[in-house]
Amino acid sequence: MSLADLPPLRESLEAHGLFAKKAFGQHFLLDLNITRKIARLAAPLEDVQVIEVGPGPGGLTRALLEAGARVTAVEKDARFLPLLQELAEAADGRLTLIEADALTVDEDALAGGGPFKVISNLPYNVGTPLLIKWLSRPEPPAQMALMFQREVAQRIVARVGEEAYGRLAVISQAVCEAALVMDLPARAFTPPPKVASAVVRLEPRAERPAPALLASLERITAAAFGQRRKMLRSSLKALGGETLCEAAGIAADRRAETIPVSGFLDLAQALLQRD
Repeated sequence: MSLADLPPLRESLEAHGLFAKKAFGQHFLLDLNITRKIARLAAPLEDVQVIEVGPGPGGLTRALLEAGARVTAVEKDARFLPLLQELAEAADGRLTLIEADALTVDEDALAGGGPFKVISNLPYNVGTPLLIKWLSRPEPPAQMALMFQREVAQRIVARVGEEAYGRLAVISQAVCEAALVMDLPARAFTPPPKVASAVVRLEPRAERPAPALLASLERITAAAFGQRRKMLRSSLKALGGETLCEAAGIAADRRAETIPVSGFLDLAQALLQRD
């Protein structure tokens, strides 16, 4: 059997008696036109190693395989493994299934030590922790095309001064160029979630923070945005307050939402040098 011979996704779900589990944040994309568009947004994929998290019934997985990718799919919900195994048997050895929690897997081991892309319709309940995990790697993925709740997607791509601008935007944009590239209404999913979704594409910057500086940036942003309405002299008091701001060349009476990514990197560097 080839990929073209596989039955429609709804038929496969019914044949295996499968349904989405709310506890796992599952919402299935069964429209192959949509999943193929997501794959095109992450092109080129021919002979590219891709890690996919939470494939569920395999709608996006099919599109990635059709585009020529070599896919390692990490699925926590063992119910879907028999259905995905049918897809693997039609994929000419280009689909590897891993039953695991994506928060704990070693991506380098999954990718064989080489470069890889991460392309996923992420489970809503672990999307942000997974993104932070991948951004915090010494070498981030070659590209990420990830689906989140639209509110989370907006927080990733927000610019300084915008309402959604915060810790997630600073860390994401310090490491990558981030763009919202596709909106999806709730009705595109089975079952429909209560919110809209969006795909964010992240491309690693040629110059990005070293791991130690990124760890320092996480401390700075956690403090600054944890009390975002306060001036930096107050929100960063435990990390040095006015002295730290002075070392970074930033006025201590400014608030977190007014500081661009470059300013937060200056603060992180000052903290790193002090420690």
